[in-house]
Amino acid sequence: MFTKKQLWALLIPLMVEQVLNSLMGTADTMMVSNVGSAAISAVSLVDSINTLILNIFSALATGGAIVCSQYIGKQRSDRANAAGQQLLLSMFAISTIISAVCVVFRAPLLSLIFGKVEADVMSNALIYMMITGLSFPFIGLYNASAALFRSSGNSRLPMTVSMISNCINIAGNVIFIFGMKLGVAGAALSTLISRIFCAVVIMYFQTKSKQTICIKNYFAIRPDFSMIKMILSFGIPTGIENGMFQFGKLAIQSTVSTLGTTAIAAQAMTAVLEGFSSMAGIGIGLGMVTVVGQCIGAGRKYEARRYILKLTWFGEVSIIISCLLLYLACDLITTLGGMEPEAARMCKEMMFAITIYKPIAWAFSFMPGYGMRAAGDVRFSMTVSTITMWSCRVFLTIVLIRFLGWGPMAVWVGMFTDWTVRSICFATRFFTGGWTKKSAV
Repeated sequence: MFTKKQLWALLIPLMVEQVLNSLMGTADTMMVSNVGSAAISAVSLVDSINTLILNIFSALATGGAIVCSQYIGKQRSDRANAAGQQLLLSMFAISTIISAVCVVFRAPLLSLIFGKVEADVMSNALIYMMITGLSFPFIGLYNASAALFRSSGNSRLPMTVSMISNCINIAGNVIFIFGMKLGVAGAALSTLISRIFCAVVIMYFQTKSKQTICIKNYFAIRPDFSMIKMILSFGIPTGIENGMFQFGKLAIQSTVSTLGTTAIAAQAMTAVLEGFSSMAGIGIGLGMVTVVGQCIGAGRKYEARRYILKLTWFGEVSIIISCLLLYLACDLITTLGGMEPEAARMCKEMMFAITIYKPIAWAFSFMPGYGMRAAGDVRFSMTVSTITMWSCRVFLTIVLIRFLGWGPMAVWVGMFTDWTVRSICFATRFFTGGWTKKSAV
């Protein structure tokens, strides 16, 4: 269903967008760190909540993209448009409610999650959460519209809008943090403005008649609860899966915090580098949702199977290249990051292990999951991911550190075990064909 040119026109912008978003996020954090330790601590605390919320939005958008992709594959543009409208309406309602809760109840929420923190950290966290909370409806609408463009094969526009938005965020940081000396409020304001820009621009382009999914009048959208239920039936399991990952990360961070400053710094830098090495693969996975969804909608399950294998191989190649480049750059990165020699040494040791093992297990533990979810098989992925996350990654890490006295390498032993078990489960599900018995529409 996709020519080689069409496939790469879909995948390359997605890979570029994921990589640039990661780079811009790192630059954003470095700029905020200049405000002081209380500021960066506050931003770090609030962002752990924000990341969880953004994953919920991403999961809901994925649910909508699955439904729309399959309707497009069926050549039912009318139903794809109807699903797109309900996705935007659902996203707006959910993100507005979450925004209101986070803004109004930010003080008790932060106290409940993080307990007692220093007064200046809490003061900064309250300001940061209030302003970034106001941005939730805008980033939610952007995610929904971006998913609609990607489901129809247009990934270039979301990439362009995202790149410009990131530049606005960085420029806003320079103006508000360094120019106007607004501290965390300045960082939050630049985030809010960039997210407003994202939503307004991409929703404007959604009204153009040439788009596969065209929404002329947003104010005329009325709820269709059967369609909303269909979208949520795919978005909620994906949201639970993403949420479990975030909760698991928090549990691991809590365990690593007992190892001392050097180990914490080494693990933090390694986590950033490992996450960055996955960005191109994640971009390919997002493209797989569109490709496989359209194949399934058109009734071409054999082609869907072939594309899952092909794009999983693309993901494998991207992981090999990314891991090698980051390992070779590890010394330079840790030096520029001002890491102490012992922390830098530990970081490089962990990156060596990741470079060896990640190409073996990562691709099949994640890539087929995108394709199987696009076919409607979302509950299997949610169940397997949740079980392996908590039994392998979290439980094994806690045992190795707290009871056997391991250092931060325990985190990656747990991670490698998780990837291995997941890859076995997903490979079995994929090759036995259980995922082909599901359908979204």
